[in-house]
Amino acid sequence: MTQVFSLLIVIAILSAGIQVYFMNQQIKSNIYEKSTPIANSIERGIEETDLASKMIEQQIDFKMIAIAKHIGDLLQTQKVENIKNEQLLKIKKDFNLAGLTIFARKDNDIVAVKSTDVKDIGFSTKSYGELVYRNMNAVLKGEEPVVQEGYTDKSILVLPIVKSGSHKEQPLFFKYAYYHPPGSDYIVNPFIEAQEVYKFTQEVGPGRLISQIEQRNPYVKEISVLNPKVFKNPSLEMNFYPPLRKVEHGDFKYQTKEDVEILKQMVDHPVKRISLQKVNGEKLYKVFLPINDNRVIYLALDYSKMTTPFYKYSIILMVSSLLSLLVLSLITVPFFNQIYENIQRVKEQIQLLADGDLTVKSRVKDGSELEILSNSVNKMVNKLHSLVSDTREQAVKTQRLSVMLEAEASQSVEKMYELSTETTIQSREQLHEIHEFLDEIEEVLNTLPNDENTKAIFDKMDAMRQIANDRTATTTEMTIQLSDLLQSLHGQSKELSNIANTLLQQISRFKL
Repeated sequence: MTQVFSLLIVIAILSAGIQVYFMNQQIKSNIYEKSTPIANSIERGIEETDLASKMIEQQIDFKMIAIAKHIGDLLQTQKVENIKNEQLLKIKKDFNLAGLTIFARKDNDIVAVKSTDVKDIGFSTKSYGELVYRNMNAVLKGEEPVVQEGYTDKSILVLPIVKSGSHKEQPLFFKYAYYHPPGSDYIVNPFIEAQEVYKFTQEVGPGRLISQIEQRNPYVKEISVLNPKVFKNPSLEMNFYPPLRKVEHGDFKYQTKEDVEILKQMVDHPVKRISLQKVNGEKLYKVFLPINDNRVIYLALDYSKMTTPFYKYSIILMVSSLLSLLVLSLITVPFFNQIYENIQRVKEQIQLLADGDLTVKSRVKDGSELEILSNSVNKMVNKLHSLVSDTREQAVKTQRLSVMLEAEASQSVEKMYELSTETTIQSREQLHEIHEFLDEIEEVLNTLPNDENTKAIFDKMDAMRQIANDRTATTTEMTIQLSDLLQSLHGQSKELSNIANTLLQQISRFKL
């Protein structure tokens, strides 16, 4: 029963381990199934928003080009020193611009020499990188700049929408255009706010989609679109152009050092990563899904909420399994107890049988092989009892007869000694008398003449002497042999009596 119970415990533990393993596999599969559609939705939202934003921005580009050229016509001068601040302020107001700056070459650099905002004067293009200076120099020379994004033409550069770094409370976005009027020594830089693009992306873009997904899915803690290159090189976020951010959309409040390391690794190896972490007392399943070379969709899922249904199912399954094992134990325990009791009965019977008790019987009535074994042992005991009883009776008879034979043999030996002695004496006396008679006859015949008749008589007398001697010797020998035979019979009867006694002593060990 201990072995059976131990085996049941082992089975329960193995089954629990297998359930936990497959449950974890199911959780991973469930996370993948739930995270993949979310990532695909966000990716499609980003693509659609980018496409719409680019179309809107393209319209703004054309508008900015027209404004820049018109400003060049309004200034009506080829020298930068002829431009007055009053002109710039008036143009800014007339075109409803966010600002207007004039760039010109100064000390081997291109800097802002005039502006509607005093803070912008002295702005150096070289201080923002060689790429900015090279593009501004191309515009000033009437050449076409080389940029990855934005609109370019000869003497014209329109940058993508850039977020303002001076507005921390509310993000503001600006559109900058750079135009070199023909024959002039300066660059006209009008810029306008591009909040409509920001509002559009907020209303229908990835941010809105992320917010909707978080509201519909209770197990989603946060979603964001991340740029792993900026995490690997944070200085990219400080560049003036192109504008880069670590978190492009959504929130990344549960950021950890492990997350940063994962994002850094995804720059060179853009593969899906899953990490189980405990952040601020919350157990989170974090999923990082790369969607292109520069973006990673990050999802933080509530591990407890996601695993609760599986754990409930597993607990129900384990409890039902334990109850099944318990019921099975309650059913099998009486069964095995009955088997054990029957085995003990047969065992005790065999033990008593080994001790010599030929009267013991076992009573097993369960219809199993043990009942057949018990009946077989009982039959064997009956046969042994009969055999030993018969053997004891024969041993008693043998002992009785051997005692009688020993007594009679003893008496016969004594009588035989007496008889043999008397017979021997008588035969010797008779032999002596015969010899004396024959000697007397021989003396008488010696007085007679020695003829053939006398000689024949003498021969017959010698023969008679020999016959008498032989008979006497034979009688003596027979008497001795008969005495030896009776003595041997007496010894054998005594030995037989000892054997019978020993056999009775052995039989006395058995209980009949």
